[in-house]
Amino acid sequence: MFRILVLHGPNLNLLGERETNVYGAVTLEEINKQLTEQAEELGASVEFFQSNHEGELIDKIHQARDRFDAIIINPGALTHYSYALRDALSAVSLLVIEVHLSNIYAREEWRHRSVIAPVVQGQISGFGPLSYSLALTAACELLKEGAKQR
Repeated sequence: MFRILVLHGPNLNLLGERETNVYGAVTLEEINKQLTEQAEELGASVEFFQSNHEGELIDKIHQARDRFDAIIINPGALTHYSYALRDALSAVSLLVIEVHLSNIYAREEWRHRSVIAPVVQGQISGFGPLSYSLALTAACELLKEGAKQR
């Protein structure tokens, strides 16, 4: 059974009420519930962590080294400037997939650059909550194939 850590970055605790025209009406709890059910079907287990604090996310990444096979991360706004988060992801020997609910390339220009993307296996953006589901499917398939890290 694959163990997958799902990290939700800043402001994702407000999903369902924050900018629903961009992020939709689905809550973080609903996303987590759907991923839990999907993981069971895929023969995987998922653990979730959300924080509005960069250092807490980095600590979770460090702790994941010996406990998880993969990380799915939505870094939120940290995507665009957190070299510390990037370095933490690069330092662990885990499969990592970056996720975004919105299409970051169709939004404000400053959102078009991800400092995270170069150190992860891949990025899925623009499909709303389905982005997480696609990432979970991809992580399980890649782990079956023996992928570890980028």
